Amino acid sequence: MVAVLEELATDKSMDRIVASLKQVPLSASTTARRVHVLAEDVQRLVLDEVKKAEHISVAIDESTDTTDISQLSVFVRYFDEKDFKEELLALIPLEGNTEIIFEKVEELFKKHGLLLQKVNLIVTDGAPAMVGKNRGMVSRFKNVAPKTNALHCLIHQSVLYAKLSGDLKDVMDKTMKIINFIRGNSSTQHRLFRKFVLESDATHDDLLLHNEVHWLSKGKAFEPFIELRDQVVEFVKQSKSKGAADYLCIMRDKTYMSNVVFLADIFSHLNALNLQLQGKEKSVVNLVEKLDAFRRKLDLFNTDLISGKLLHFNTLKTVGESNVTRNMKQFMTQLRENFSTRFDDFAITRDVLEFVRDPFSISLVGEFSANAKKLLQLDEAAIQIQLIDMQASSEMQAALRGAESLSTFWVSCPQDYGTLKTLAMYVLTMFGSTYTCESGFSK
Repeated sequence: MVAVLEELATDKSMDRIVASLKQVPLSASTTARRVHVLAEDVQRLVLDEVKKAEHISVAIDESTDTTDISQLSVFVRYFDEKDFKEELLALIPLEGNTEIIFEKVEELFKKHGLLLQKVNLIVTDGAPAMVGKNRGMVSRFKNVAPKTNALHCLIHQSVLYAKLSGDLKDVMDKTMKIINFIRGNSSTQHRLFRKFVLESDATHDDLLLHNEVHWLSKGKAFEPFIELRDQVVEFVKQSKSKGAADYLCIMRDKTYMSNVVFLADIFSHLNALNLQLQGKEKSVVNLVEKLDAFRRKLDLFNTDLISGKLLHFNTLKTVGESNVTRNMKQFMTQLRENFSTRFDDFAITRDVLEFVRDPFSISLVGEFSANAKKLLQLDEAAIQIQLIDMQASSEMQAALRGAESLSTFWVSCPQDYGTLKTLAMYVLTMFGSTYTCESGFSK
């Protein structure tokens, strides 16, 4: 319109109209087109870098959106000749059954000219559609790219290993029923409880609901429940609702309350671990390091519980040493066993992971060089010679101590140790969890 008016205007009488037209905002479709052009340009840059990368790791997760369409999130981790990057490769809507996940991923790779054989690791949430023996996405992927490794997200694993059973599961269920009785029975009752709590001098002003989907919700639900236990008892005592008498009886049971405070303490430790595992730019090496440290902490916690000192069970300590039950000890033993065997099904051996974390702690007496050769078909003799040279170098030891991270150490590693560097870069490319997918869904 502006162009036409400028062409037709023979004098300055049209200037005001032309100026007004220039103030009209661009249409929604024009803005959308610009967004699409920008998005396509960003994707093209990512794809160009991924194509150049020697190895890539893929994190895949699926979630249902508000329109009940299942969305498949695909993130990729790779080295772009300068640093390691984590980028969204695609968000793919899944129509129908989730068994089509592999077809969608394969179609994505073919569309953009990416090689499935470049993928060194697939990380999933462990769902049947992902890891099923015959029709699972991982098994079908390995049929096309046999050298690809698979990993069940380490954050999901840490949560699954802390699953409750037996009497402690019963304690958890009873606690949630009491919380739901106060919060979910009626909006009036919840409002009256909050008013009752506000009149007291408590740190928390309400109870929190627990949801199995939320990673940190168990510990967070216990904290205010314990803080407000006196208020809960008093409120339930005054309630005339059905079931109030039963809940009051539960709250007055000393064994029950001992188990509640024990679970609050142990889940606070698990929540701290969970937060350490979360975050971007974390390879499988970083996560395994945190899990190894937590396994050692579990040994400490177990000894502390048995001895009765309760140095690491501050809440339980308030109810007394005599309230340490057999169920608590059994749960700690089971938790230790779960964490000690969590990594048995992962193809990357522990000595290789330890090498990437600290190459100066590895001995050639073991099977490290053989395991490294098996992983990447590297020259075993070169691995052994270069490892000896590196361990004898005070300069390399100083470089590791002074490096900002493992990534910066290995990226700047001289080509004199080229075989070792190739192995380290291969492992550091690997995701340790589906955190990027989960955080993407949250956004």
